[in-house]
Amino acid sequence: MEILFLCVVIFLFLLAIFDLSVGVSNDAVNFLNSAIGSKAASFKRILIVASIGVFLGAAMSNGMMDIARHGIFRPEHFSFYDIICIFMAVMVTDIILLDIFNTLGMPTSTTVSMVFELLGATFVVALVKMASDTTGLGLADLINTEKALSVILGIFLSVAIAFFFGTLVQFVTRMIFSFDYRFHLKWKIGIFGGICTTAIVYFLLIKGVSGMAFMTPAAKEWISTHTVPIIICTLTASTLVMQLLHIFHVNVLKTIVLMGTFSLAMAFAGNDLVNFIGVPLSGLASFQDYAANGDGNPHMFMMESLKGSSDTPLWFLIGAGIIMVIALATSGKARKVAQTEIGLGSQGDGDEMFGSSRLARRLVRWTLSLIEWVKSVTPIKVRRWLNRRFNTDETIMADGAAFDLVRGSVNLVLAGALIALGTSLKLPLSTTFVTFMVAMGSSLADRAWGRESAVFRITGVISVIGGWFLTAGAAFIGAGTIVLLMHLGGHWVMLTLAVVTIFIIIRSNRRFNAADSVDEGDVMFHSILSTRDTSRTWPMTLVYITTMQRKFISFADESYRSITDAFVNEKINVLDKAERSLANQKKVLKNARRKETLCLRQISRETAIEKSTWFHLGNNCCMSMLYNLRRINETCKEHVENNFRPLPQTYIAEYDTIRTRVATLLNDTVSMMDIADTSTVNLLRRHCDEIKDMISDNYHSLYDHLREGDPSTMSVLYVYLNMLQETREMVSGLHKYLRAYAKLHDNSYSGHQ
Repeated sequence: MEILFLCVVIFLFLLAIFDLSVGVSNDAVNFLNSAIGSKAASFKRILIVASIGVFLGAAMSNGMMDIARHGIFRPEHFSFYDIICIFMAVMVTDIILLDIFNTLGMPTSTTVSMVFELLGATFVVALVKMASDTTGLGLADLINTEKALSVILGIFLSVAIAFFFGTLVQFVTRMIFSFDYRFHLKWKIGIFGGICTTAIVYFLLIKGVSGMAFMTPAAKEWISTHTVPIIICTLTASTLVMQLLHIFHVNVLKTIVLMGTFSLAMAFAGNDLVNFIGVPLSGLASFQDYAANGDGNPHMFMMESLKGSSDTPLWFLIGAGIIMVIALATSGKARKVAQTEIGLGSQGDGDEMFGSSRLARRLVRWTLSLIEWVKSVTPIKVRRWLNRRFNTDETIMADGAAFDLVRGSVNLVLAGALIALGTSLKLPLSTTFVTFMVAMGSSLADRAWGRESAVFRITGVISVIGGWFLTAGAAFIGAGTIVLLMHLGGHWVMLTLAVVTIFIIIRSNRRFNAADSVDEGDVMFHSILSTRDTSRTWPMTLVYITTMQRKFISFADESYRSITDAFVNEKINVLDKAERSLANQKKVLKNARRKETLCLRQISRETAIEKSTWFHLGNNCCMSMLYNLRRINETCKEHVENNFRPLPQTYIAEYDTIRTRVATLLNDTVSMMDIADTSTVNLLRRHCDEIKDMISDNYHSLYDHLREGDPSTMSVLYVYLNMLQETREMVSGLHKYLRAYAKLHDNSYSGHQ
């Protein structure tokens, strides 16, 4: 029996290694985004600073392990078998959740999932024990309700507190420095740098020092006694150092951003390490106690030993730190940092990754009404002064940056301080949502959410917070279900779950590798928005527009072939798949249109006016062709789904000629766009006219047959008639698109730049 439980503990550690590597890769955006978004340094330098912070944070996170030992349940009332089932359920659920949420592209939090997995598994085991218990134990005797409530409230409050302080601190900071901050650095930068440095030292060293394994009680007592003098000395010394650095022309704000990156990475590792190795270490401690003192019956041996504080060996912490650093340095996902937070907090217009929701629209409307009321009661002089301080036209940003160094420094220092404070109170705050909400609060204070983008960005924030609730609910229910299965099924269920989890890990890694490819269109789009060389903007924009529209024409070619073939051969599964694909393509086209419009804003007004008509015509033609395809698929799907008569063979042969010519036309258009050669546009347009004439002839012939033909074939022939009409309209749309394409590329660089 001990061999089985030893294998379970080893398996928990293997899962912990996977969690460490994937978790760091997913959460790297938490401490990298602000430095990358403000272009404080090269990516390599940012990564080095963050790696040092992650390693040191892991080495000083010992105290947080108590959450997994007795933070949620009361171990003295649970047997060794109960505890192993709980820990196994937590780790397996965590792996499954990580795979599902990454597949769906939904935001998740390792802290939230760990806490609610422990709570869900413990709750179910407690119910099982209460059902068979004769000693009168209640739920409060089995679950540490007071501690669990404080942990959950800590996570809830971290979202609101982070957003509030992010808004407040950034508003005050921006009033002090303004967007044209270079003219306000002479004496203010030293004080600002001193305050930031002192905050980092206080929270990461004084508050976090109690968790460092090599600190003696005497040293901790000395630091606790002399806290105030240490703060005063640190503030004085750091203020002088920052002022001297500014005098010697060192960019103090970049220094602060890198220090903030270090502190946030350190706070992340110190706070989140328990999410990855807390459960396996607690499982190991439980097994060691059972092996040394157990009587051979895992159901009767109670885990009194877990009531004490953890004393994690330093080598475990160092090993975890090394794994996290290696994952951070080598992971392709960490290198391709997600743009969600940067996009939602960008100072200017950018790629809005979220759509518009009713709640977001109402919030924007209410906020606008509130702003108008505030304006009406605010003195004019105060409003003018604030408008001068918050004049975004004076924003100073590096090429390609999403926001300036002032906001980047506030994001990092404040988020790191809040997370470190939570760590010192042994509350597992969600690092993801603290950093995210601080960034959202600071962007709101900076007026980054303009009327053109507010509704999209609020929708994004709501989606992220909604993902948090989804994570919590799924973690609670999933862990509870799995632990119940293990209690009912015993060893065989444990073995089955282990096999399933290994399969999920392998599949998840394959998907991560497949998703690691960089989209060509996204690279071009971000390059255009970050380009300050106006002589290159329009040529790059034209290439981007052509690339996106070429992708659609290629998609239309493939879809038309598959839909018509599925109708002829009665393949309902292909038509179902085409319906989903066409619905998704509508979102792709709308997103591409917005991006292309943003690109047009980067070029000169003369060129934009000259080319915008043809750009919009081409885009409208693409959307019209998509609607034609959707209507064809809709009628075909309904006909095949109802198992109506297939298309007669005589019409199949006739239609084969049409769809072959249409598919060839679409393919030739894609080939022409690949080489950007407009010389064949007129030839392709003539082919469009020929195909339209051929379809018209077939259409009139079919119409005559419908008036005199067999009534039994009327249903399928009406579908065929609709297909001919929509095909003709689609070819007509392509004819218009080719004209717009030629005009857009005619004298493509007009010299107005």
